[in-house]
Amino acid sequence: MTERRVVVTGAGIISCVGNNVDDFWESIVEGRCGLGPVTRFDASEGFRTKIGGEVKNFDIQKYMPAKEAKRLDQFCHFAVAASDEAMANAGLPNDLRGSSIDHTRVGVLVSSGIGGLKTLEDQHSIIINRGASRVSPLLIPMMIGDMASGSISMRYGAMGPNMGIVTACASACHSLGEAYWMIKRDDADIMITGGAESTITPLGFAGFCSMKAMSQRNDDPKKASRPFDRDRDGFVMAEGAGTLIFEELEHAKKRGANILAEVVGYGTTADAYHITSPSPNGEGASLAITSAMRHAGLAPEDIDYINAHGTSTSLNDKFETKAFKSALGDHAAKVSISSTKGATGHGLGCAGALETFACIKAICTGVIPPTINYETPDPDCDLEYTPNEAREKPIKTALNMNLGFGGHNAALIVKRYE
Repeated sequence: MTERRVVVTGAGIISCVGNNVDDFWESIVEGRCGLGPVTRFDASEGFRTKIGGEVKNFDIQKYMPAKEAKRLDQFCHFAVAASDEAMANAGLPNDLRGSSIDHTRVGVLVSSGIGGLKTLEDQHSIIINRGASRVSPLLIPMMIGDMASGSISMRYGAMGPNMGIVTACASACHSLGEAYWMIKRDDADIMITGGAESTITPLGFAGFCSMKAMSQRNDDPKKASRPFDRDRDGFVMAEGAGTLIFEELEHAKKRGANILAEVVGYGTTADAYHITSPSPNGEGASLAITSAMRHAGLAPEDIDYINAHGTSTSLNDKFETKAFKSALGDHAAKVSISSTKGATGHGLGCAGALETFACIKAICTGVIPPTINYETPDPDCDLEYTPNEAREKPIKTALNMNLGFGGHNAALIVKRYE
């Protein structure tokens, strides 16, 4: 059987730095930070961290009636909005049923690391204050993380493979990788894939604050997320969604789709070490990278750019640096690397989709987005992290790296389509 190649034909984004792909890309290239004081709830008392990356100027009624919107948690609102943009960007109809596209061959894999946390909080308050009989019958379908994929499939009539993956902050990258394999093995011709998250809530913040995982640079939110910088003190939580359209090459060519890039490799491993800390020598992440390169038929020197997980936490950035050195050998000192989380914060379960899109745009434009807020070099993080200013460089092949609590590692490689 002829090898099935997978290409990217569309993208959509909702984020704290822009609610479409153009605004998102312009923001991260120019180093504009979307972080600021939390407004979703009163974080002034009892919370170590009081800053986040909130989506701004978002109106779900641009996408669906208010009555329908009330049946979905906000992470699904973001997922639908990003997917609408991606579908339009790919030249696909809003309703696949009755179109020239075989809707039984279109799948959805849009995941969330945590799901409908705000819904859970709201309904828990109701059971405590008003009793069990007053809890909404929509609690469960609004809360569960697979509902982004479910809602999107119903919206467009996509009857192919449909699921959600929960691997914490690696959820979106795993979704992209598994969607890639679904097309490769002929289970679908098109996959709507990515991630969505909306956990800027009291409980979400309280949990991460208790772990002391988030930055406490509350007086200077624009400088709080500082990946690979010596003075980093934790990540800054963000929200949003990213959706990519993956498509089998011949299918895309037949309908005259605009091809943005080709997906060529994917690796997934476990640290088997600790529930929150990455493996100290980066073994699991390194294995994911080498697995992705093996599937892609690439050598370390073929990698031109890496969008790192780069969370701005003490352990992640140090151990991820070790992983790059282990996987790429001498080439690790030559490859261009950046973490766009300095501008966007950490989108948790949607991070991998946003950052893979950044890889694709780097290939298309020859521009590497910078790692902003990089002021003081850390001897444990001594690679080329594209500090503070975007860099022009021809990029043929780019790798996105994401790690998740539980020791989950995912690496995805995209390449210029030729």
